[in-house]
Amino acid sequence: MSEIKLVNCPEDGISAVKFAPNSSQFLLVSSWDTTVRLYDVNDNTMRMKYNHSASVLDCCFQDAVHVFSGGMDNTLRQFNFNTNAEVAVGTHEAAIRCVEFCPEVNVVITGSWDCSVKLWDPRGPNQAGSFSQPDKVYTMSLCGDKLIVGTAGRRVLVWDLRNTGYVLQRRESSLKYQTRCIRSFPNKQGYVLSSIEGRVAVEYLDPAPEVQKKKYAFKCHRVKEDGIEKIYPVNAIAFHSSHSTFATGGSDGFVNIWDGFNKKRLCQFHRYPTSIASLSFSHNGNLLAIAASYMFEDSDFKAPPPEDAVFIRKVTDQETKPK
Repeated sequence: MSEIKLVNCPEDGISAVKFAPNSSQFLLVSSWDTTVRLYDVNDNTMRMKYNHSASVLDCCFQDAVHVFSGGMDNTLRQFNFNTNAEVAVGTHEAAIRCVEFCPEVNVVITGSWDCSVKLWDPRGPNQAGSFSQPDKVYTMSLCGDKLIVGTAGRRVLVWDLRNTGYVLQRRESSLKYQTRCIRSFPNKQGYVLSSIEGRVAVEYLDPAPEVQKKKYAFKCHRVKEDGIEKIYPVNAIAFHSSHSTFATGGSDGFVNIWDGFNKKRLCQFHRYPTSIASLSFSHNGNLLAIAASYMFEDSDFKAPPPEDAVFIRKVTDQETKPK
């Protein structure tokens, strides 16, 4: 089977799918139904589940046993899958939108709609710092010991996690519309940013003019229907760790794989039943987790939305390797 659908999927919107750091067996899934679920994708079972008191917007692994999650209850939680122990680590003043673990600095990072990013020491676990952002945090990506933060107002900030006393770089998105997702290159030299208006930008961190000349943007996730081009948000980006190619997922229900350095699309998968909300490659790049989950983009939508589902797709070098 090149693709399976996971059983016991969440009962409301899926906010994030994340593979374990060193195993392609375990997948963490957070949802608007207030749950965080752990799946064994090898035998298609849900191994564990725990709850927040409100919708969960993001989650991450610290290691094979400990995970963190945050959401609309403004609370960062740590869960231990071996002991079932759950800890409320700390809070923000508003919803936690992003949760990441940085192994280089051994710190958990949360980005919130309260316009702040907080650092947490997982050994406590307790708060290890807080620094304010210019607006609500929409997306974050780790780039070694640097953190790239995308906020409302199309702002992008680059922070050094070893010294958060000042901002390394303040940027503006090169795209005209709201930022949806940022993910950094595996080689740590830049990042890919997507917007709600069917576009993706490839950006470089080095401010030198000859490096900045390499940046570009392209249109994608646009579908001609009845002679009209419909433009969809690009909700998700995931990098293949060894090939440095990346997948994008849009509200058009499509997943595309791109070779960012050679500026071309390598493949497009079949259309999924609804919007692609989140994507994650396994550490070895053999599997891609695809969350198909309606995001209520259409204000006139009357029918019951399609069920929320997570698909695990086996991907080949032919689909993910630069030609």
